[in-house]
This record gives sequence, C-alpha cells and structure tokens, in this order.
Amino acid sequence: MKLLLSVILLLLCLSGFSQNVTLKNPEGVAKPKGYSHAAEIDLGKSKMLIISGQVAMDAEGRVVGMNNFEQQADQVFKNIKTIVESSGGTMNDVVKFTFYLRDVSNIVKVREVRDRYVNTATPPASTLVEVSDLFRDEFLLEIEATAVIPKK
Repeated sequence: MKLLLSVILLLLCLSGFSQNVTLKNPEGVAKPKGYSHAAEIDLGKSKMLIISGQVAMDAEGRVVGMNNFEQQADQVFKNIKTIVESSGGTMNDVVKFTFYLRDVSNIVKVREVRDRYVNTATPPASTLVEVSDLFRDEFLLEIEATAVIPKK
C-alpha cells in the first residue's frame, strides 16, 4: 500500500509539482554523465528517494570486481547506501529494489549480499529480471532502489 501511495505521489509531483523534486548527485559515488543519481521528492512528513540504476563503480568511476559477481553486488549496495544516507536515511528506509542480472543463476549470491544491507525480517519489495546486456560489458548487474525517508 505504501508503495502504491508513493507512486501516486510521484505522479502528482511530476505532473506539475516539480518544485518538490530535487535531483541529486551526492559525494561518494561516481559522477554520472547525463543523468542524476537520485530524485528526492518532498512528501510532507517524509521524502521519497528514487535512485537510478547503480553499477559496480567506485567513487572515482573505476569498475570494482571485474568478473566477480559478489564484489560487484557489494559495490552496488555500497553505492545505494551512500545515496540513501546522503538524504538522511538508512537502508531500513529502502522500500523497493529492482534487480537487473545478466545471469539469473546469481540470484542466491545477490540475495546474500543484499541481506548484509537490509533488515532480513522485513526485506524491501523487489523485482528481479535477467537481461542480455547492460550498458558496459564489464557490469554483471544493475540495481535501482526507492526509499521513503521520514523527516526528522
């Protein structure tokens, strides 16, 4: 239900309330080219953070874990954590992940890494799809996230 409400509020924001949206590129993740890492949407008592797909790049833009799925997954979650924390949240505020894996047989590995970053008793909603390719051959996965962060 919360996710549905978030989507409705996002649509309202995008349909004319853009003054409530801040596009962000926080320190600690590679500088993006042609997009923003996150859109922060003011929802009143909370804010929604929509995070662009993250890949295994460190803050300097170097690929982490060449041909190593677990190392790449860990870097992706570190990037998501950095972005969420830059908006005053924690990984407990993440409500949705979308996983894009080049090989779906890595599902167990990605869950193991995810579980080091989220509350496993109540993990976020998620979607996982296998894709034939990502924007660069060296990347084995990409993950998008959405967080709802209560205001202090």
